Amino acid sequence: MTGSLLFYVQHLLGIGHLRRALRIVDALAQEGIGVTLVSGGEPPPVLASPRAERVLQLSPIKARDAGFRELIDADGRPVDENLWNIRRTALLSAFAAARPDALLIEAFPFGRRAFRFELEALIEAARSRRPRSRVLCSLRDVVVAPEDVTRCREIIRRVRTEFDFVLVHGDPAFIALAASFPLASQIADRLIYTGYVGDAAEATSADEDAGVDEVLVSAGGGAVGGRLLRIALETRRRGCLAGLKWRLLGGPNLPDAEFRALAVDLPEGVILERFRADFPQMLRRCRVSVSQAGYNTVLDILEARAAAVVVPFAAHRETEQSLRAERLAAGEAIGLVRESELSPERLAEEINRVIARRPGSVAIDISGARRTAALIAAMIRSPTSIPGRRVEDFRCAGLAI
Repeated sequence: MTGSLLFYVQHLLGIGHLRRALRIVDALAQEGIGVTLVSGGEPPPVLASPRAERVLQLSPIKARDAGFRELIDADGRPVDENLWNIRRTALLSAFAAARPDALLIEAFPFGRRAFRFELEALIEAARSRRPRSRVLCSLRDVVVAPEDVTRCREIIRRVRTEFDFVLVHGDPAFIALAASFPLASQIADRLIYTGYVGDAAEATSADEDAGVDEVLVSAGGGAVGGRLLRIALETRRRGCLAGLKWRLLGGPNLPDAEFRALAVDLPEGVILERFRADFPQMLRRCRVSVSQAGYNTVLDILEARAAAVVVPFAAHRETEQSLRAERLAAGEAIGLVRESELSPERLAEEINRVIARRPGSVAIDISGARRTAALIAAMIRSPTSIPGRRVEDFRCAGLAI
């Protein structure tokens, strides 16, 4: 190993943040960077083990529901001071043991503000280390910016005083950070666009028939996908593409009661499963995909060049999925049904429309995992260097749909 990194990631509801982190960890391993991965969310039972030297699972914290207003522990109890202290101690101990050349924190300070008790201490440890650890933010393409301008200014202040760079896992030619965070110009000198993190190898399956000519309905992690699955099943009951096999993937976080309710009296030709590790490969073989518009799902759809209808999650001020979906729908790369419009009739209409044509052309850089790893490796090996900040400076490969 030629360098070391501590990567902190905290997922609250779905598993998308963790899945993106695992892709980056695997790419870092290929660069010869030793990674300590610290995960603060509930351990998902379905993701592959990362290629990290060490994985630390903190005492899990998650959101009670999609409103993200209350944080709870693994037993469903509100998070108390004792749990915060336990996590903070474990986190600082991991940092002291790893003595990393760089610290990569997912989302903060643009998100995860509720975790600042432990993150402020972690950042201080990195800045106090000699030689000082690089402090980096790992950020998806779209953020949910605070409505309070004071909070936005706090984010700017933290980036300028505490972080070396913000690695934006997107392509500015498609969606620039300013589209969701209007003050982005004030930290332009700290932003590095890596491209989308969608180029790591995924698990495969010996079942090469899975997905062939199917209607593939998925709900990501499943925590907020129950309504989409129910409407999709009713769409099939009413005769939409009834001659094809329908496969519903509920997701590991879909509540058990909702999964059991879906399983009652399934029509012939409908399969209900929790999760498929070969989901990206199934997308390449399906007739049409129906899903939400999360970061990883959209990349899987685009890489597969699948005919697809997306229903972006939009409750509780969530704008991330809608912004991404609207940009893709404008280029006819996908079909779009807004959550407020979702019904069996509207879904059937959009399914029939997208399978009647080929997806439109949208160019998106998807080399983000490899480029993120290359950037971090360069920073570690040449601490005084400042890498290029544009996608073009580290372009590896792109995707044109």
